[in-house]
Amino acid sequence: MKRAGVDFVASVPCINLQELLSMVDADPEITHVPSTREEEGVGICAGAYLGGKKPALMMQNSGLGNSINALASLNGLYKIPLLMIVSHRGGKGETIVGQVPMGRLTPKLLDAMEIPRFSPSLAEAEETVARAWEAAQADGTPAAVLLDIEFWKSSL
Repeated sequence: MKRAGVDFVASVPCINLQELLSMVDADPEITHVPSTREEEGVGICAGAYLGGKKPALMMQNSGLGNSINALASLNGLYKIPLLMIVSHRGGKGETIVGQVPMGRLTPKLLDAMEIPRFSPSLAEAEETVARAWEAAQADGTPAAVLLDIEFWKSSL
């Protein structure tokens, strides 16, 4: 996110993102605003962007459904870019059955909303996040970086 110039992060708690969230909290160059719901984070990030910041929203994909209306009627309608760093649960190797339905639907929902999505390996993450922010800015749209279970296994 630093390479992309992100200086504002809203987040919703996620066990997979906890170390990254700690890094964001500790960085004096990034303003971090914890949110209670994903759509609240979308709105906070839109305001930050309109105030001159480069925002990112960190969340789990299970909350994508919560944020669809805000992403479409705020970011989509007004062409507000947003980098979304998404812990993508529910794929191959998922141990919690309740994560599977949304895990399967996440790519389809993003495609239906015309939100570009990226799924990097750990080695590709820094470059991919920067590319996702560039796409969001160029298109005036959200862009999602999906970090699946294999990503988290490779980072251990």
